[in-house]
Amino acid sequence: MKRVLLKLSGEALAGQKKMGFEDSVVMEVADQVKQMIGKGIEIAIVIGGGNFWRGRTSEQIDRSKADQIGMLATVMNCIYVSEMFRSMGMKTEVFTPFPCGGFTTLFSKDKAIECLEQGVVTFFAGGTGHPFFSTDTATVLRAIEIEADAILLAKAIDGVYSEDPKLNPEAKKYDEISIQEVIEKKLAVIDMTASILCMENKMPMLVFGLNGNHSILDSVCGRFNGTRITV
Repeated sequence: MKRVLLKLSGEALAGQKKMGFEDSVVMEVADQVKQMIGKGIEIAIVIGGGNFWRGRTSEQIDRSKADQIGMLATVMNCIYVSEMFRSMGMKTEVFTPFPCGGFTTLFSKDKAIECLEQGVVTFFAGGTGHPFFSTDTATVLRAIEIEADAILLAKAIDGVYSEDPKLNPEAKKYDEISIQEVIEKKLAVIDMTASILCMENKMPMLVFGLNGNHSILDSVCGRFNGTRITV
């Protein structure tokens, strides 16, 4: 693979702390991304905001406003992780679909691809810029726009299962499954809007556990042991 989009969950970056950041987790991600850049792989990153905000569980706030707060949480995450990457000698750029003063760059497909081609780790923060769309949808949308070869979906569990393995220890793990089956079986790997966008635009995904040793690096180096979602 030449160009990939890595989706990280905010909760995963929080590690055992559950909120905010676990620096050791972020630095482990940074080390793997640096090695991938060294291999000539172009990397874009989307980060969820769940380590700061889970607004959809609140009934005391308007859904649109809750989603806007969530978008800002992803901006904070991307700026933080971007700076951690810079501390390790990588070049980074953070794009948002709305102006954030001097904090970020307004998203442009051409500018983003130019950054990727120059070896810059490119962050897409702020979701799609609209409420009612998750970071899953933003991930697939940006992957399609930058013509990524695949989406790397780093999750809290090590792949796609027939059921929640926390609730059913007998749940089957899939080594490979089609996006059509994911939709039909309602496996909720990503939300339905994002799943259909993947299917219509033939965007494959590799799903794996972030906590596995070198799991991000392994996903593009032939040592993958998660779930391949085909199109």
